[in-house]
Amino acid sequence: MVWYLPEIITMGHRVFTAVSILLFSLAGMAVADATDVTVYKSPTCGCCKKWVQHMRENGFTVKTQDMADVTPYKARYGVTPELASCHTAVVDGYVIEGHVPAADIKRLLRERPKIAGLAAPGMPASSPGMDTDHDPYDVLSFDKEGNVAVYAKH
Repeated sequence: MVWYLPEIITMGHRVFTAVSILLFSLAGMAVADATDVTVYKSPTCGCCKKWVQHMRENGFTVKTQDMADVTPYKARYGVTPELASCHTAVVDGYVIEGHVPAADIKRLLRERPKIAGLAAPGMPASSPGMDTDHDPYDVLSFDKEGNVAVYAKH
């Protein structure tokens, strides 16, 4: 069989296109998987429900686990009493404690720092799901060694 240059170029383009489509599809699946969030919360907590809605409105797929006591999950994921809030969530291996804005979580997933997670300690009045005030608050990063730093200011 004799191959002519135009045929080789066309065949190469088809292979390149097929590989590109496959790679973009696989990358899209990885991003989609990273947006799955599991939230451990009280079934009666209204602000937790509002935070879950905030996350859904920002493109996250959220699964909730209602329970009377979230404390065992906080301990399991290394959330200290100083970092604690009303609910604990997990997204792509990171812990999210409390009313952390979706934008901060998207940044976390994009940058992938070597930390355990993010926390909005307590229940900041102006955080997503609370939305009752305009007081500034910090979102903190924390690691498994107990180091805490300001990740974002709001």
